[in-house]
Formats: sequence, C-alpha cells, structure tokens
Amino acid sequence: MSTLTYVYADSTAVLGPLATYAEPHCYDMCLMHSERLTAPRGWEIVRITPDADALKPSSDDLEALADAVREAAKPRYLEREAAATTAGSTVEVARRGHLRVLVTPEQ
Repeated sequence: MSTLTYVYADSTAVLGPLATYAEPHCYDMCLMHSERLTAPRGWEIVRITPDADALKPSSDDLEALADAVREAAKPRYLEREAAATTAGSTVEVARRGHLRVLVTPEQ
C-alpha cells in the first residue's frame, strides 16, 4: 500500500508510504496500481521507499501504548477527591451529559 499526493506548483506526484491520517488530494493505492502509476506529460514522479525495519513496531511504541492504556484506566473519582481536598475550591458532585452540579464546601 502507498499514498499518492500531488504538488501542483512543482508538477510532481509523490508516491510514498501509507499516510497515517486523511488529507484532501491524497489517495491510497494498492501495490499493483502504485507500481504501474504514470504521471501526465511534464510531471515528475517521486517514489519514496521507506526502510522496512523502520516500519516495524519498536519497544518505544509498546511503552507508549501501555502508558496510554494505564492513563485511560485510572479511576476518575481520584481526581475529584484530590480537587475536593483543596480549601475553598468548588467540587463537582454530579454530572449528567454536559451539565455539572458544583458545590462549594463549607469552611
């Protein structure tokens, strides 16, 4: 799989690794079509072939994924309790959709 993009100002078609996010004027292509790609007369095709080892997951990727899962799994009530311990602060006691019920603790 490859992603095809155009640089109209330079009359260049760029065929590179599969894009990680969608952009206008980017087209994902299968191997057969990317190998047979031709450009209009006067245009240049730039083919970017990444290193195969660079595309493999690394230990940094795995650690980042594990950290994200841990963060998402943290109980949210601990954050509310931490906010409630500060003197004179407003505490959220309930939530329904985008509406919140806030209470200021007595001193």
